[in-house]
Amino acid sequence: MANLFEAIPDGLPEELFEEVVSGRGVTVERIVSRGHTSPASGWYDQPRHEWVLVLKGQGVVAFEGGESVTLGPGDHLTIPAHRRHRVAWTAPDEATIWLAVHYD
Repeated sequence: MANLFEAIPDGLPEELFEEVVSGRGVTVERIVSRGHTSPASGWYDQPRHEWVLVLKGQGVVAFEGGESVTLGPGDHLTIPAHRRHRVAWTAPDEATIWLAVHYD
């Protein structure tokens, strides 16, 4: 048994990405952020769709073209494959725990 809210390091020099489970065409991962953002030098351009859910904390996902979405606990978002995006902000004073599902 495991718990998505446990085993979070006190210090997070980088975002923490952990695969929870994967199977045919689907990968589920836990992402933990604490004031982290995507590298300013680029955008994520993923070959698979991504459904992301914020379990705890807050974050802002920005899309190429200027749109941004603020997510808090319980908020979720589907990002189609190849839609260029980045994490523009996460709460600096608490862990933001994301559940991300990547699928074909």
